[in-house]
Amino acid sequence: MERKLISSGSIFEEQVAYSRAVVVGQMIFVSGCTGFNYETTTISEDIVEQTEQTFKNIETALNKAGSSLKDVVRVHYILKDTNDFEQCWSVFRKYFGEIRPAATVFAAKLHDERIKIEIEVTAVKPS
Repeated sequence: MERKLISSGSIFEEQVAYSRAVVVGQMIFVSGCTGFNYETTTISEDIVEQTEQTFKNIETALNKAGSSLKDVVRVHYILKDTNDFEQCWSVFRKYFGEIRPAATVFAAKLHDERIKIEIEVTAVKPS
């Protein structure tokens, strides 16, 4: 089965030895994405703004893989503080309101203190 690597162009991917996304057959595995705006190399302090930017970063990776958010079947929400979870719901509904993928939420210490949320998705490309 063919394996295709998708990059965001971040030097971090090379340094840490990972891909933004990996396509294997019809499956697309998108690495945990954060709210960094890669064009400006900035990140908002606001959890809702970080969540919005994170979805834009996921959407970019899926588009490069020939897919879109409508093809997402599983999502993992990783929060620095689960008390922030409810603030993100409106953004989740904006992007996944009709899609409603299987979801898991958990808290973890994230690698950069500025990051409040990281989101990882799995998608299946339409045949």
